[in-house]
Amino acid sequence: MFGRLGKTLALIASLWAGPSLAVDMESLSRAIVFGPPDASRAALQTVTRERRRDAIPAVVLGMRYSGRGALRADYNRAFASLTGERAGDWFDAMLWQEAHPEVTPHASYRAIKLESLRRIDPNFMRFLGGERSASQNMRIRLEEIAWGGVKVDGIPSLDNPSLISAPEATYLLDDDLVFGVEINGDARAYPLRIMGWHEMFNDVIGGKPVALAYCTLCGAGVLYDTTVPGRSEPLVFGSSGFLYRSNKLMFDRQTDSLWNQFTGKPVAGPLVNSGIELKTLPVTITAWSEWRRKHPDTRVLSLQTGHSRNYGSGVVYNDYFSSDDLMFPSQGGGRDLKQKDYVFGLRVPGGAKAYPLRAFIGGKSINDRVGFQDVVLVGDADTRTVRAYGSGGKQFTGSGDTLTSSDGVWRVEEEGLIGPAGQRLPRLPGHIAYWFGWQSFVGGQSEFYGG
Repeated sequence: MFGRLGKTLALIASLWAGPSLAVDMESLSRAIVFGPPDASRAALQTVTRERRRDAIPAVVLGMRYSGRGALRADYNRAFASLTGERAGDWFDAMLWQEAHPEVTPHASYRAIKLESLRRIDPNFMRFLGGERSASQNMRIRLEEIAWGGVKVDGIPSLDNPSLISAPEATYLLDDDLVFGVEINGDARAYPLRIMGWHEMFNDVIGGKPVALAYCTLCGAGVLYDTTVPGRSEPLVFGSSGFLYRSNKLMFDRQTDSLWNQFTGKPVAGPLVNSGIELKTLPVTITAWSEWRRKHPDTRVLSLQTGHSRNYGSGVVYNDYFSSDDLMFPSQGGGRDLKQKDYVFGLRVPGGAKAYPLRAFIGGKSINDRVGFQDVVLVGDADTRTVRAYGSGGKQFTGSGDTLTSSDGVWRVEEEGLIGPAGQRLPRLPGHIAYWFGWQSFVGGQSEFYGG
């Protein structure tokens, strides 16, 4: 006990000694993040006096875990002095850090960041331990990885979950939203009121292994084909407990590589240099009544998930979904949309485009061109439903179950548009997301539909 106290007192004395002493940045950074109040305060004053901008990431980390109460003003002063900008709290500081990738942390930061995560859950080291978190082995910045408030698998995935028939799904209300998927004639419904608690399913639909990665924070449910060339078994995914710009980082259970949920690309771990990018598949958000009407033989998630949760309608994340505010920091946004306005994002060879959900108010079809492809989108903003198809250069009118072109009436189906003579135009794999999520991860390569 006396030995630890003596070391702390010695550290404080050295920090107050002034700029004539050599600056030990590792000790300073550790004091900023882990030290008792007096040591943290002295370390903050020292890095401020020495103008050590490489201490900014440690200051930001300390703001989250230590910069509360009496010390809050000390952290805020140090941040403002080193950056030239004010930050009211950790959230603001993370936004500044995202916007300033030129600021690199001191070499000691990695070990300190890992220690802070290890104290929360030692299993986090499966993803970032050893050389996995070295900057040359990552596709994102370590200082922007944030703990999301749960441990590894704290949000449990549903793996080959139990399904029931539509008539058996008496727990669902007509206006409950579902993720609807049909592959090779196999129709499934995964209610958002269940998926909000799990954020991931691994399943086989129509003989195809797939995973739905649902990031409740960025409003995006992306369906991925988990069969990867060169691997004998399909990948199986879970939730790591980490976030990056308010987007979940998922992991594969075979290699413990971290993946960006929005892009389907590994960002840390053994697969980071593999060149793998998961193939996206079509998924529809729609009301249960509409999905059941179009797919009377659909199967739907059972409430018997093996987990104890309140799967009531409008329960999970209700406060977050009804607010304009983000829970975790992200810079994404812009134009005349709020950060949490919904868009339908479409990525095809040669381009990408975001369509505000408001463009489909009342039920609309939109003829457009994205990248190298002519497309038609059919949507209804009331149920957050948008489907996209290759149009083959045809112009369509109408909405709902049918569209009309110069050669007749076409049926709107899950796997394609079916023409009057049985011809087929392919479905394209877009998905709904909050605007900030799309802007954060696709915005630089994306066009915007202005109506």
